[in-house]
Formats: sequence, C-alpha cells, structure tokens
Amino acid sequence: MTIAPVKHRVSHRDKVEATILGEAVRQFAECGYEGTSIATVAERAGLSKQNLMYYFPTKQALYQRVLDNVLDDWLARMASLADPGKDPGDVLRAYVRAKLTFSREQPLASRVYAMEVIGGAKLYADQIRRRVIPLLRADIAVFERWIAEGKIAPVNATHLLFAVWAMTQSYADFAAQMTLVLDREQLEPSDFDDAERLITGMVLAAVGLQENPCPP
Repeated sequence: MTIAPVKHRVSHRDKVEATILGEAVRQFAECGYEGTSIATVAERAGLSKQNLMYYFPTKQALYQRVLDNVLDDWLARMASLADPGKDPGDVLRAYVRAKLTFSREQPLASRVYAMEVIGGAKLYADQIRRRVIPLLRADIAVFERWIAEGKIAPVNATHLLFAVWAMTQSYADFAAQMTLVLDREQLEPSDFDDAERLITGMVLAAVGLQENPCPP
C-alpha cells in the first residue's frame, strides 16, 4: 500500500521539475542569468515563488541544473566518438547528425550554454573543466588511433572538433541571424538537412574520407 504513493510523488516531482526547467530555459535564453528572476520563472510555470524554491532553493541552483542538462546531452553525443572499433566515417556522420539534432530540438538550451561560455563561464567553468576535458581527450585519442592505423588522414583533432561544435551549434545559437538573412520566421527541416550534408562532407574531407559536400 505504501509503494503507489511513493511512485506518485516521484512522478509528480519529475513533472513539476520539468515544467520549471522548461520555463527556466526560456527565461535564461531570453534574458540571461542576471536578467532572470526566480519570481518570473515561478509565475510562468504556474507556481508560487516559495513552491519553486522547494525544488530549486536558489537561482544559481536552477541555472546549474539547466546547464547540467545541456552538458549531459552534449557529452552523451561526444561519448559516441570515443569508440575506436567503429568505422570513422559512420561515427563522424552520426556525430554531426546528433549535434544538429540537438540544435534543432533544443535551441533555447543551447543558447543558455553559449551565453554562459561567451560570458567567461563564470558560474560553470569548473564543471566544463571537470567533465568536458576528459572526454575531449578520449575523443582525441581515438582520432590518433585512427590516424596510426591509416584509417583517416592526419588531422588536428582538437580543432576539428572545435569546428564541428561551432558549425552545428550555430544553427541554434545564431538561428536569429540565419532566419533574418533567409527572410523567414524560423529554420526549416530542409535547412538542417542541407547543413548536415555540407558539414559532414567538410569533416570527412578533412580526414581524407572524401565526400562531396555540395552534391548536384
């Protein structure tokens, strides 16, 4: 008799947290950390400020949770690179696709992370150093193994990954600029398809796995 209520409480908490985080992402993306208030997030989430603070006692705790969620997703995609047993071409194609998928599905979350980094990562630098750097080194080691085995051409893997991050994340972080230039309200699925073909072709060409980035 005691198990069902516990499950209900857990489910309710997850639902409330998801609502709070959804509104928090929107506010942080639109107003930045300094311009966002707990009271506004609570109001938009349909909660009292006190109720929200039961789940997230401070604005920084809420902000860190938002960034943690972004980084969790990003690192899960990075982890897919760290498998030397897979075909390099398949791995790189899947990685570019995954990064663009995140930009398409989570543009606001991506912008929150970008704003934090552009601002010097004052509140999140330790987590980036602790979590991103080890996985980046593991990915670089895979590239070096592929190079040693003759599977790809010699390449600076660090800067190649920087380039992939920049190209794919631009479709979230600078989507406003793109839509302005394209004279439309939002990016369309075909834009992401075109970006995937182009970026994948550029990446594969960089490692000697030639693929035409601009098919007729």
